[in-house]
Amino acid sequence: MKKGWLVVNHFLNSEKFFDIYDRLCKSCKDTDIVLEKKTSAELMFNAVDNTLLFEKNLPDFVLFWDKDLYLAQSLESMGLRLFNTSRAIALCDDKALTHMALCGHNIKMPKTIIAPKTYPRYGYIDKFFIEKAIEELGFPMVIKECRGSFGAQVYLAKNEQDFTRILESVSGRPILLQEFVSSSYAHDIRINVVGKRAVATMYRYNENGDFRANITNGGSMKPYEPSQKQVDVAIKVCEILGLDFAGVDLLFGEDDEPILCEVNSNAHFKNIYDCTGINVADAIIEHISEALK
Repeated sequence: MKKGWLVVNHFLNSEKFFDIYDRLCKSCKDTDIVLEKKTSAELMFNAVDNTLLFEKNLPDFVLFWDKDLYLAQSLESMGLRLFNTSRAIALCDDKALTHMALCGHNIKMPKTIIAPKTYPRYGYIDKFFIEKAIEELGFPMVIKECRGSFGAQVYLAKNEQDFTRILESVSGRPILLQEFVSSSYAHDIRINVVGKRAVATMYRYNENGDFRANITNGGSMKPYEPSQKQVDVAIKVCEILGLDFAGVDLLFGEDDEPILCEVNSNAHFKNIYDCTGINVADAIIEHISEALK
């Protein structure tokens, strides 16, 4: 019997998170895994000697369902195997790092400019930067904060006025700029990959005028049978980023060519369960059990 910790954020106290934790714990029934939930506050560590303040008996592995990289790296330095690793989480949690890690691997992505670093007091307002970005990408243009989830930090600039207004609103925060993939307006797919397998896929679409397909933004969903090419791209992306599991979002290019939108290391899977009836938690626990052997 293998003992694991399900490490979660101490301060995210909502039903959608509790549902994920409950599904993961329940999926351990009738397996060789015992999973105990631990919050990030319960696992505070002494940064001087890198020891946990409260816990003494370490588990065999950690299912790390948080984005606290300091804690993740600390646990790894104690010799613990994390699913996902701190490196994989870090690459997914920053969209610029995701893009950079995948460049040169024959993964189709939108043309992207990583905005130069600035500071809140100064912002991004500079004629040279604005003119060059417009020349390269044109309008409409997608602006993404490098950190964000559920599509909430993704914006569409239809003209220069939109562009400058959005830049002012994200002043000082890291962003990237991307060409707008018009062939995938308001629709995309989410493929949940676990251990080099595509275990569930849903088609997301928005009929409310929003260019984003995210369910949180009013989108709808239905089951979807991905093409082999879409599956291959999703699995390859996870392999490059070193992910044990992830939600991979793909856009539809010309002739339905798969174009990577983004990768989620801790993808919520309640929606895809409601859509497809497939419990991704079962696949994650099965993968961990096999990996530990």
